[in-house]
Amino acid sequence: MVDYAPAMSSVIEIESAISSLPKKDFWKLAEWFDQEKAKSWDEQMQGDAEAGRLDFLFEEASASRAAGHNEPWPVEA
Repeated sequence: MVDYAPAMSSVIEIESAISSLPKKDFWKLAEWFDQEKAKSWDEQMQGDAEAGRLDFLFEEASASRAAGHNEPWPVEA
């Protein structure tokens, strides 16, 4: 029989469990958490781009460039 940890039902319980981890496990969890946040952010940005919610940024950049307020990037040599 596999002995699973009891389900944690609150952020306080999760925080307490994390604070008691050995440093090696803490940093492993921190790295995993950072990767999950980045993946979530990428998915949100992709969804926003596909839905057209970021189009205004492209329009602003095009207008600014047309007015001579910015340079192409990366800078052309």
